[in-house]
Amino acid sequence: MCWEEGNNHSVRRSRCDNSKTCVWAVILWPVLLLTFCATGRAEVLTWPSDLIFLNTSFENGSPLYWEADANNVVNVHLVYDQERASPNRANGHWFFQAQAKPGAELTFVLHNFDNVWNGQKGSPIDKRTVCFVSEDGRSWHAIPTEKTADNFLRFKVRVDRGSLYLARLPPYRLSDLEALKRRVHDDRRVEIVTIGKTVEGRELEIIRVGNPEAAHRVLLRARAHPWEPGGNWVVEGLIKRLLRPDEEANQYLSTYCVYIMPMANKDGVARGRTRFNQLGSDLNRKWDKPADPAVNPENYALESWLASMIAKGQSGDPKRDASRLGPRPDLMIDLHNDESGGLHVDRPAKGLDEYLKSMSRLETVLRKYTWYTEHCSRATSSSPGVIGEGLLDRFGVHACVLELNANWIAGLNAYTSAERWELFGAQLCEAFLHYFEAEASSK
Repeated sequence: MCWEEGNNHSVRRSRCDNSKTCVWAVILWPVLLLTFCATGRAEVLTWPSDLIFLNTSFENGSPLYWEADANNVVNVHLVYDQERASPNRANGHWFFQAQAKPGAELTFVLHNFDNVWNGQKGSPIDKRTVCFVSEDGRSWHAIPTEKTADNFLRFKVRVDRGSLYLARLPPYRLSDLEALKRRVHDDRRVEIVTIGKTVEGRELEIIRVGNPEAAHRVLLRARAHPWEPGGNWVVEGLIKRLLRPDEEANQYLSTYCVYIMPMANKDGVARGRTRFNQLGSDLNRKWDKPADPAVNPENYALESWLASMIAKGQSGDPKRDASRLGPRPDLMIDLHNDESGGLHVDRPAKGLDEYLKSMSRLETVLRKYTWYTEHCSRATSSSPGVIGEGLLDRFGVHACVLELNANWIAGLNAYTSAERWELFGAQLCEAFLHYFEAEASSK
């Protein structure tokens, strides 16, 4: 009840007016409720679709939100990665489980592919983009998609048994890496060492396969960008081949030793992200200067390990000057995925001639001893922040980026798959052997 200041008459008037208001409210409320119901303003929503839920409650599941309609069209809105202090953003990964009525036929429309890179808008999808589906999350096959005029991605699936996994590429998760490490841990030819931690505290490792006293060394890095699992499958195939008990494997390991950083961006893989680490750093940029351990501990760990490896030298002296000749890798390959595939050769400001000869030998053996047939792009000018120029300038290592086509393997005339990437990894063992033989014959 409301009380007003003033004489008794005004107070009584206020109390009387409020009483009348209350009476009218009681009388009119049922009428208003019936009016709302009659006009549909208090409509009770019902679920119109055969879709029941999109499940992402597993490792590498992608952040998203979604809506479904009565026509079984499911609009999925992916969440961008953001680069720190930059307009750059990225989407390209999706991995979720559709739970639906058995036999449901669903049309998915994926949104938010308006990426920004180097300050310019671009799209990570095109008419070649495929989607992978699996009933058990292990056996995958590709299905075609359609890129719409408004930069969405549309595809149709049938959910025969009540659930279906959908992903950009056959996933390789942290649990897959841990399983690999358990399988090879006790092999005398293998050593696994922790070199640092991610932003969120996950351990980063180097897996060595072979004799560290071998004449040559190869360094591989996979998964700098979380959406790109191809490199992990390549690493699996390479390790399996090197550890096979046959003469060819003995010949490989008597010629070279392989060091592998198998999953550089573990946080992003666990969280189903696309490109950047959890503090917005791109692990494929800014190689021209030391990584900041506060925002890019993943690259800092690799650089520190590499500097320590070189500093020890062939004598094993940890105090040896890092600028002197040491057991630095002869070759470093950074494994990625993209829409078309290719070997990316940089143009470092110093040591250019020897670098280009090294990359030419690599391209030759890839084309001869593996299923690789994609293009080789050669930079026409210096770009200090890229890995090829940065590692040569700072560590004396010949490095490049090898992009694995995410959609199609022309050399096999087949869709990509985990098994075909593993085959490429196995073939790399022979390619590396001939790379070093060609290097020796050229001297």
